[in-house]
Amino acid sequence: MIDANIVGSGPNGLAAAVVLARAGLSVRVYEAEDTIGGGVRTLELTEPGFRHDWGSAVHAMAFASPFFQHFAITERTAFVTPEISYGHALDNGRAGIAWRDLGRTSDGLGRDGAAWSRLLKPLVDNGQRVAEFVTSPMLPVPRHPLTALGFGLRALEQGSPLAGLRFRGDVAPAMLAGVYAHSIGRLPSLGTAAAGLMLATLAHSVGWPIPVGGSQVITDAMVSDIEAHGGVIETGHRIGSLAELPAARAVFFDTSARQLALLAGERLTPSYRRALGRFRMGNAASKVDFALSAPVPWASADLRRAPTVHVGGRYAEVAAAEAAVAQGKYARSPYVLVSQPSLFDVTRAPAGMHTLWAYAHVPAGSDRDMTEPITAQIERFAPGFRDVILASRATPATELEQADANFIGGDIATGSADFRQLLARPVLSSRPWRAAPGLYLCSAATPPGPGVHGMGGYHAARLALHEVFGLPVPSLAPNSPQSVS
Repeated sequence: MIDANIVGSGPNGLAAAVVLARAGLSVRVYEAEDTIGGGVRTLELTEPGFRHDWGSAVHAMAFASPFFQHFAITERTAFVTPEISYGHALDNGRAGIAWRDLGRTSDGLGRDGAAWSRLLKPLVDNGQRVAEFVTSPMLPVPRHPLTALGFGLRALEQGSPLAGLRFRGDVAPAMLAGVYAHSIGRLPSLGTAAAGLMLATLAHSVGWPIPVGGSQVITDAMVSDIEAHGGVIETGHRIGSLAELPAARAVFFDTSARQLALLAGERLTPSYRRALGRFRMGNAASKVDFALSAPVPWASADLRRAPTVHVGGRYAEVAAAEAAVAQGKYARSPYVLVSQPSLFDVTRAPAGMHTLWAYAHVPAGSDRDMTEPITAQIERFAPGFRDVILASRATPATELEQADANFIGGDIATGSADFRQLLARPVLSSRPWRAAPGLYLCSAATPPGPGVHGMGGYHAARLALHEVFGLPVPSLAPNSPQSVS
């Protein structure tokens, strides 16, 4: 009997494998696809020499995640952290720029600078405590209650019709709309505000770093550590039921809630199965990767230096686009999330050329090719964009699910990130990763939800070390002996 089976090799499954293998346990990871990493892979999708992040490209949690901090990801992988965290494109050559320096950002917002600072400075000043709170379950009481209270009050305000009352201009509200819309939900709402405030906090504290070589290097760093400590990873091995796995003391599922119900079946209590049945998937992303002959010719010079650009116009436009998707419709003017990593990482494209990563939000299960709507929206703020496109590759929502079964209907968050499901993901508990004795759900369908942070796997593995194996949590630092961290 081996110690632990892990179904799925996304960042959470790999994080669990790192912790368990470091603890001296025998670990076997099963991945249905032929490549490892789930949404954290880098592939040549358009033309030879153009390397595109298949899933996640923006790694705002890379430096703030407690798992990645213990794992010392910055010692294992090279990152570039630009001066600008993100930009927001507006008409007439205008843009909102979120510099890593909060003061510089506030200065650029003119009459709304002081209001921007009042909203975010208390969170930025306590950035590590905010990250710890946001990456932990809601139960028990947070370790830093005043930080949690300050964050919660701001989320309540920004998730309500009061959201724009702090500001007099249109740039600051648009910048907030850009980060709130990452969650693919209505604006304003508590869920989008909570997730967006965390992203905005990180933008001014640790920044939004870019892994040199593509997101794949994050996956590769974890795989190397797992294998160095005796773990085994099998690709092209789809698991259809628990009976297909070898006997193990614990099984971890880096899967959707729906897949857990199908795989574990009668091992789960009726009440837990009902909770899984109530867990709602969200709407979807439809992605387009571009190979470019030159950088995007943004009308705003500052956007030409921004690693991430939110394309959608004013707050009301972004809110209208997200409302349309929530109603099962296609937005006439979609919100588009753009990453232009080759401005900072020369490994992503041949010399003098560039890659561009972009997605728009669409209704769940969409099979629509969004190349033209995305191209038109970027062209709106970057006249001449069409002229620098060498090739493109569309990945509709349905194809996202085909390539990663966790993304049901193209839901890249593995479950709606509304406020209720941020609290009960998939159940409200101090141990939400425990599905049954010896069975653990560790995907983005558990706290802290979507994002490349590894925390679902980290929490689940720590819980299993205590409940099943009676072992301390090992050090995850490079070249360290097995010891308590």
